[in-house]
Amino acid sequence: MNIDFLSKDIQEHIAQVRAHIDGSFARYFVITLGCQQNEADSERIRGMAAAMGYQPAERAEEASLIVVNTCAVREHAELKALSLLGRFKHVKAAVPETVIALCGCMAAEPGTVRTIKEKFPYVSFALEPNMLHRFPELVHRALTERRRTFLLGEDMGDIAEGIPPVRSTSHRAWVSIMYGCNNFCSYCIVPYVRGRERSRDAARIMDECRELIADGCREITLLGQNVNSYRSELTFAQLLEQIARLDGEFRLRFMTSHPKDVSEELIAVMARYPDKIAPAFHLPLQSGSDRILKEMNRTYTRERYLSIVEALRRAIPDIAITTDIIVGFPGESDEDFEDTYRTVEAVGYDSLFSFIYSPREGTKAAKLAQTTDEATIKVRMERLIALAQRSSYEKNQAYVGRRVRVLCDGPAREGEEAYIGRTDSGKLVRFQSAGDPTGCFVSVTIDKATPFDLFGVADDT
Repeated sequence: MNIDFLSKDIQEHIAQVRAHIDGSFARYFVITLGCQQNEADSERIRGMAAAMGYQPAERAEEASLIVVNTCAVREHAELKALSLLGRFKHVKAAVPETVIALCGCMAAEPGTVRTIKEKFPYVSFALEPNMLHRFPELVHRALTERRRTFLLGEDMGDIAEGIPPVRSTSHRAWVSIMYGCNNFCSYCIVPYVRGRERSRDAARIMDECRELIADGCREITLLGQNVNSYRSELTFAQLLEQIARLDGEFRLRFMTSHPKDVSEELIAVMARYPDKIAPAFHLPLQSGSDRILKEMNRTYTRERYLSIVEALRRAIPDIAITTDIIVGFPGESDEDFEDTYRTVEAVGYDSLFSFIYSPREGTKAAKLAQTTDEATIKVRMERLIALAQRSSYEKNQAYVGRRVRVLCDGPAREGEEAYIGRTDSGKLVRFQSAGDPTGCFVSVTIDKATPFDLFGVADDT
């Protein structure tokens, strides 16, 4: 594993850990909660662990380095992370040398850090996302000094290049192109835990993509908290076009987008490279009520959002559009929810991810009074889910009888002949194949659809 591109300090800490554990059979185990950016961060955590001499473990109980990479966007994710940490108390008790780390967005919340200090004394350190490059330093400190470390609010502007990832698959890859967010939506904790927007150098991104393609990667997803606000010497649309021009058989995806930054240039680039850029767009709506959108500080209206959807479908007729919706935002009236419901009907999404509002301490919305009872919010959520499933079923039915390109991820279940993969538009496909096409593009004829899956047969069968 090449770590020559890392700073001398990081290389030194990696070497120190490697020397410390030399001769022992050290293993690491990383648990990832939350978004795709966390998945990408975990790949780099695993990469640094491997560079330090650790081998992957099948279970946390077998590891001497345990990392919980956390999400702070919703309360449920935070409670799950704390529950996981609680399970590892006996691991530390059995083997006191075990290093247990809390990483990710929760590690950037002062309240969470206080809780970890007071109630989880067996956690070795907490490391927020903006300081990921200091992971080897804190592992070394935990191993040699046997003291706990909690870093908070430092190095907010740094982007550490050259951290070697250990990816989950060789045919799909996450490529972070920017970090942080400047939008400060009133419900969202992300700007507070991941900092303000910082974009990577375009040349570094291009080099990473070239290397991935040369290594046989078939799908690259460009990541950012607000990916289409990327700015360096190139705009996001220009960066996307430069990558799409690279030789090789691959497809490009990106997420997540903010409607305010969807430009005509971006839509035109997507339409210009249909063989490289996936005809799929995740466009979070959050609410269809202009009043609630203003309370959320989303900076667009329902009309503006619908005009973006119209422009996307005009330029790319087969595009799959997905979204996020928050139900039960403080002050959401029946009329506000009906505006959301009608907007979802008007768009006709391929899939929809809906969430009940979860107050986040430190955000503006957390100070707002909740005026809607839980029973009403539950009914609204059920109506929205039912509508979304009807829309998804209608969209998926249109694929029946069509031949589509699918990137195969492997067997659907161990021991089954069926395989699983995704179409260019992001549809999940379960299909029969005579050979094992894992990691390859395969042509599949669709013969059945549900709201969640497509089913078919590969041409080689």
